[in-house]
Formats: sequence, structure tokens, C-alpha cells
Amino acid sequence: MRSKATGRTTTAVGGLSLGAAALGNLFNAISDEDAAATVEAAWDCGIRSFDTAPHYGLGLSERRLGNALRTRPRAQYSLSTKVGRLLRPCAGPHGDDLANGFAVPATHERVWDFSARGVRTSIEESLTRLGLDRVDIVYLHDPDDHEREAFDCAYPELERMRAEGTIGAIGAGMNQTAMLARFVRDTDVDVVLLAGRYSLLDQSGLASLLPQAAQRGVSVLVGGVFNSGLLADPKPGATFDYAPAAAHMLDRAQTLRTVCEAFEVPLRAAALQFPFGHPAVAGVLLGARSAAEVADAAAMISHPIPPDMWLALRSRGLLPWDVPVPAPRHDGRRR
Repeated sequence: MRSKATGRTTTAVGGLSLGAAALGNLFNAISDEDAAATVEAAWDCGIRSFDTAPHYGLGLSERRLGNALRTRPRAQYSLSTKVGRLLRPCAGPHGDDLANGFAVPATHERVWDFSARGVRTSIEESLTRLGLDRVDIVYLHDPDDHEREAFDCAYPELERMRAEGTIGAIGAGMNQTAMLARFVRDTDVDVVLLAGRYSLLDQSGLASLLPQAAQRGVSVLVGGVFNSGLLADPKPGATFDYAPAAAHMLDRAQTLRTVCEAFEVPLRAAALQFPFGHPAVAGVLLGARSAAEVADAAAMISHPIPPDMWLALRSRGLLPWDVPVPAPRHDGRRR
């Protein structure tokens, strides 16, 4: 997978990055063996960018990802994690963590902490779980309800750690555009992770965030391109933003699929490649829980898409005319 530098740093992210929430048993448990096989498949497909967080499975994702990457040449991949939630042991007995979305024992509680000390502590604890000597990118994780502390305390500490050379690139990851646009406008972040707000079904990231990022040289990594499942397989019961999709959203996704398939393009391929039409987008982050899902993603991101398909989506009112789409390469694949 081709890589691109984040912002003005030398830290790179790949066109396709592996999101490791599923390695933390997101919604359903997977075995250690399947987790390792997922990372191995990603490596074999050429993926060299990996993303995790303490939140994912109460540290399980970091431990599994670190174990899987430990024997790989450290200079050949980039790794990102997040700060904002510290993990603190709970007194027993323990139930499960499914209320937070993860099928793991609730041995720890998450404590929100965007203080300067909390940022340093979080990174130190992540390095211990990962078993690695450094992380390349650190994101402020979902600071929606902690805006003042995130800007006044956490971000300046990340900036200091970047200046020290402790971390390579800094940014924020969120499911909304307004605060990310403020980070781009008012700070010196290198990259932002935008989840769910720049997809075939939701282009709200285009209103202000993406143009500002392009103007200021800030890279955007786009997550949630399937909007939690609807664009992967639009069928009754599919979810949009982690809730059952409304009937009109399901109809729209099914129509998108019909138009794409008329050009022999799977909807998954169109959804994965769509964000690359914008110059601020450095890559797409996709979660996977098996080697088969990784292989499918690698195939979909390189699937040829004829320009006429994007034209058809616009003509049907499924994409606005002013939304940029990927330019064709000479071999017919996305650029």
C-alpha cells in the first residue's frame, strides 16, 4: 500500500490502514490466533499502518497488536494509539464490558483524563501494553465533552512530546467535524482521524473540515467508510452509525449498490475508494476481525472503478455534483 506523510512530518500512513478495535473483541470475541492472523494478513497484503487505543477491549487490542507486530521491522510500519482514557483496575468480582461494546471481562474502568500528566501516563501505559519502544502517531480520543481540557492541557502536552521526539505526529480522532475543524484551524496538528463523516452516505466533512485541512497541510485519515456496516452490506437489520438504519437510509444504500453493480463495482469498493477524491485525504482506516476481511479490503481498495460510475451516482442524485471523486489512473484504478 502506498504511504503518505502526515502533515509536515516524516511520519507516514498508508492508503489503507488497519483499525484494531476488533482485536479488542469489539461486539464479539475473537481468539488470540484469529487476531494474530488478521495482522499477518494485513502485513501480507502490504498494509503498513495500524491503529489502536486503550479503549479497545480495555487494552486487549494494544496487547494483541503489539504481540503481532513485535517481530516486524520497526522502521517498516507506523503505529498510532490514542489518549484521553486511562485504564484503572476495578475491584472484583468482574462482569463484562459489553455495555461499552467490548466482549472482555470488566477488569478495569476507563477514567477520562485530558490533563498533561494524563497524556504522558497514557502513552507510557500504552507502550507497556504494546511492548514497543515508541508510537508514531498519537490522537486525542473523542474529546467531545472535554473540549477545554483537550485544547488547554492535552494538546500542548502532545506538542511538547512531538518537539522532544517522543512521538512523531499528533492529532485528534472524532466522529464529528466541528471540533476537528477547530483543531485544524487553531493548533498545529499533523493529522485528524474523521470517523463516519466522509462517506458515500455522509459528506458533512466536506463543509469546512476537509477544505481547511487541505489549505493548512493537515492530513485526514478517514474511518467509518461503511458507516458501521450499512455500506458493507445494505440489508434489513444493517446498522448506520451503530444503530439500526432508518428505512430511507437503507433504501439509499441499496440504490447505491444497484448503480455500482451496474458497472461491475462492488459497493464496498466504491465506499473504500470514494474518500480519496479529496486532496486532504491521506488514507482510509478500516477495521477487520479476520484474515478474510483484510483480504477483501485489499481487493476492494484496488478494484477498478470507471469514471462513468461516479457520473451515474451524481446523475441519480446519490452524490452531489460538487463532491470530488477519485481521478482514474491510466490503468483504470483509483489514484
